[in-house]
Amino acid sequence: MKVPFLPEDAPFSDDQKSWLAGFYAGLHTQMLQGQQTTPSTSTASLTANILYGTQTGNSEGLAEDLGTLMKANGMNAKVASLDEVEAEDLAKMDYILLITSTYGEGEMPDNAELFWDAFKGSGMPRLEHVHFAVLALGDTAYDDFCEAGKQFDLRFEQLGAKRMATRVDCDVDFEEDAEAWSTHVIEELSKFKPAGSDEPIAAADEVEKPGKSKWTRKNPFLSPVTVNHLLSGEGSAKEIRHYEFDLSNDGPSYEAGDALNVIPTNDPALVASWLGYMGVPGDTALPGKDLPLEELLLSQLEISTPSNDFIKAVAERTDDDHLKHIVGHGDKEAMEAYLWSKDALDVAMLHPKAQFSVAELVDLFKPLQHRAYSISSSSKMHPDSVHLTIAAVRYNSHGRMHGGVASCFLADRVGSDPARVFVSPNKSFRVPENNDVPMIMVGPGTGIAPFRAFLQERQAIGAQGKNWLFFGDQHEHCDFIYKDELGAMQDAGVLHRLDLAFSRDQKEKIYVQTRMKEHGKDLYAALQEGGHFYVCGDATRMAKDVDQALHAIISEQAGVSEDGAVEYVNALKKEKRYVRDVY
Repeated sequence: MKVPFLPEDAPFSDDQKSWLAGFYAGLHTQMLQGQQTTPSTSTASLTANILYGTQTGNSEGLAEDLGTLMKANGMNAKVASLDEVEAEDLAKMDYILLITSTYGEGEMPDNAELFWDAFKGSGMPRLEHVHFAVLALGDTAYDDFCEAGKQFDLRFEQLGAKRMATRVDCDVDFEEDAEAWSTHVIEELSKFKPAGSDEPIAAADEVEKPGKSKWTRKNPFLSPVTVNHLLSGEGSAKEIRHYEFDLSNDGPSYEAGDALNVIPTNDPALVASWLGYMGVPGDTALPGKDLPLEELLLSQLEISTPSNDFIKAVAERTDDDHLKHIVGHGDKEAMEAYLWSKDALDVAMLHPKAQFSVAELVDLFKPLQHRAYSISSSSKMHPDSVHLTIAAVRYNSHGRMHGGVASCFLADRVGSDPARVFVSPNKSFRVPENNDVPMIMVGPGTGIAPFRAFLQERQAIGAQGKNWLFFGDQHEHCDFIYKDELGAMQDAGVLHRLDLAFSRDQKEKIYVQTRMKEHGKDLYAALQEGGHFYVCGDATRMAKDVDQALHAIISEQAGVSEDGAVEYVNALKKEKRYVRDVY
């Protein structure tokens, strides 16, 4: 948008011009609408709206915790997902606390996408009477760290809202930062409470959170792995395994659609290689560290995936002009291509002139994080165990074997020792509440995991709605995982329709989206009957191709334009009938 009264050669950065464009757009709307900018409610009954955007459930959990904290401090809280409110509704609110994750490469989470499209539009009213604060969740492994939260924070500012607290950007280990932000927000809100309301503030870590599991990242449950079974057949290019974890001894509860987090340790062989590279023994002590170096590398640090700080540090000390150019220009695609098949040790060894002390290297490693996996069982059918379906990542590159941290930890190293696990609820990814509506599931490869759980769930509760699964992989003879189970579910009348797409069993590649288009008439009919549409698996290509196929099917079957298909799909999203678990 061109900024009014601002010459094209005005000395402003792109970000400043963007801010000014949003400011003038909102001001123009206010002038047209005569928008009231004084608070619409009295502080005598202070109510804050807690809004969240979430992909995996973390933001939702934090929003619920904040609501509990507010009530413990004598305030009213209205907690809602961003797909449950309209952007223009913000003009009716006085205090807005927004918590959002960032999905993929700087994108809005699915349930915030439609809200954001309206919120950033020129039709938004001014929000001068609104006091707001933003908590952003993200992962510093990505360049667009916490981008969704940053965009929301900026847009509130452009519309004239008053910032109660500085935005906090949280990395993967977000708990402590989130609690500190929540406590600060409560302190700021308390300033707007009526006179005489001077009760002491209850901090986030002092308030009991009902319904929350005691098993967390900091306090994981020790679960024996009772089953480690290879699902892939001979000749497969993949190594997909089925795991079962024992929860019988006071383990965490879960529901179909949730994720199980596994806290792994690193491969001892990789640890030994790093010690060899560093040229020091494993019992080396480092200033400020409670554990010897070998234990730090084994259980505390992310020594496989190179962090952004690690890459930048190597680029600063190397004579590799190509790497310097990539880092200097922030070229994401070039960086992805450069890092393809390389881990942090490969990068270090490829640049011998980039020398670091042991302490410097350790500081460049990020903390070792848990890995989240879609649960592939229903607790209604398996109350004392939880199942996972995982592809072990293994490849040979730069003269040595590489392996996925958690996938190979489970496949090779957990053995008889219990695994450290905890559950992340994902309330937005559930079987339909209405047991009579159709359930359409698209889950190729390990994307079948939550749908195995969904089918078990519907079987356990006796749901009568039709269940339709699109599944595929490379070859039927070796990649058709859970074939016997799915056949049994068909025989039992639980799985009513199964469409398969094995891409390399014929000359022309066939994918799940191909099968969707072939059966577009039936798929549209199922949606018209109130069906829910689910997708799980690869976000980079598969999920986008499936989304495009869905739009094309609706356009063709409903006889509407592309815009009409977009409106139809958006309505499905608003009704929570089109949800995804993609990664």
